[in-house]
Amino acid sequence: MVDAAHVPVLLDEVRALLAPARGGVFVDGTVGLGGHAQMLLDGGADRLIGIDRDPAALTRAGERLAPYGGRVTLVHGDHRELDAVLGAAGEGAVAGVLLDLGVSSMQLEAEGRGFSFRRDEPLDMRMDQSRGETAAERLATVDETTLADVIFRFGEERKSRRVARAIVQSREREPIVRTGQLAAIVRRAVGGPWQRIDPATRTFQALRIWVNGELDGLDPSIGCAVARLQRPEGEVSGGRLAVISFHSLEDRIVKHTFRGMASGEVPVVRLLTRRPIVAGEAVVSANPRARSAKLRAGERCRS
Repeated sequence: MVDAAHVPVLLDEVRALLAPARGGVFVDGTVGLGGHAQMLLDGGADRLIGIDRDPAALTRAGERLAPYGGRVTLVHGDHRELDAVLGAAGEGAVAGVLLDLGVSSMQLEAEGRGFSFRRDEPLDMRMDQSRGETAAERLATVDETTLADVIFRFGEERKSRRVARAIVQSREREPIVRTGQLAAIVRRAVGGPWQRIDPATRTFQALRIWVNGELDGLDPSIGCAVARLQRPEGEVSGGRLAVISFHSLEDRIVKHTFRGMASGEVPVVRLLTRRPIVAGEAVVSANPRARSAKLRAGERCRS
């Protein structure tokens, strides 16, 4: 059953930027629970190709989008495989692409995934549990310096070296294979009283980003998506790409990639957002995860 409480982030803003009323083929490269995809279909998209590397999310999206029948194609894959996905679907240029780089609350809270420190379960953290190393497997072999860098870079944890040292020392006594173990180690290492934000939050975020390679290949993925957008011709406007990021490192990559393609003698895109669009207070009150969301978009030029 689809989560009725699921609220897609910046839904109206994405609709305005991607303009699905133009019709054509749209790609949701991170389809998740299908909220944005449904909006694109309701808004006028002729066909929607949804990609996600989480099979559980694809199942939920399939339930939500079932009423649209043959207008929807769902693919188990990664947005970085866009060329191959569109080739297999028999599509060339598309009218729009959306990349929502966030992780849904359904994924974070799902039992058995190992994303959350709120319950004790196997330390997995993979979006796609059919491939790649688990967080437990990575923690068993990573050296202390690399681990500290991961926690500092992806989690912005100021006590990253102390946390990394504690993890390495703990694994020498016993393997760290459960979320409860890891959370307890991190809390002891960070120390001090805490109220609203659990001390394990930043380390868990960092490990999730690291395990899933969430920042790997993001800039070429954006470049590939832009290359697949239709060029403006006659009354047909150029295809549009919208990207929602939730982490400062993600947004920095998105910003510089867009700006690079919009500059020079022969720009490839026209920026539709000079500054990132963020959610208003009313939206954040209804959907707290929207607080950190930043939306940027561009439109394909004739070049």
